[in-house]
Amino acid sequence: MSYVIREYAPADESAWLRCRVLSFLRTAYFDAVVSVKPQVPVPGFQLVAAEEFGAVIGIMDVTVEGELATVDTVAVHPDHQRQGIGRALLTAARTRLDALGVPTLDAWTRDDPDTLRWYRAMGFAESEHYLHVYANYYTDAAEPDRAIAERRPGLRPMIAFLHANLRDEPLLREQFARVHVCRRFALEL
Repeated sequence: MSYVIREYAPADESAWLRCRVLSFLRTAYFDAVVSVKPQVPVPGFQLVAAEEFGAVIGIMDVTVEGELATVDTVAVHPDHQRQGIGRALLTAARTRLDALGVPTLDAWTRDDPDTLRWYRAMGFAESEHYLHVYANYYTDAAEPDRAIAERRPGLRPMIAFLHANLRDEPLLREQFARVHVCRRFALEL
């Protein structure tokens, strides 16, 4: 398969959204759906892997703040995974970051085994951890009430997304159906 790594263009937005949704579908980020592509401020950048006829098959957005760059999104269309596209996007990102003199690239991700394996294989080191907790009425009607003790009169929480300390993991896993360990990975460039 032949593809090129190039700058994201506004005309890519629908294909970018489709690639992200489809690649996230079977991961711990299955519900991280956006209807408009988030913009990345300069000096950050947005890359796509595109087939010769133009189909977007991979995406990578990187935010740069001082001496730290962060992978905001990296995704490869499910029909094209395990073909080196993610690695090619990362290589192109590293080249840009080297030119900017940025010494560290990091990423935060959840406990999806394939994603964790990819970051480790790319040379990232795991460090910080915390929890993502979902309280969802449709999973268990009592979850939102357990998560949010004080409420504004007249409002009833239906879904809540919360951050929690890793030390509380056993208790939170007893109380909520969906708890993820969020992990920071960093790569010294």
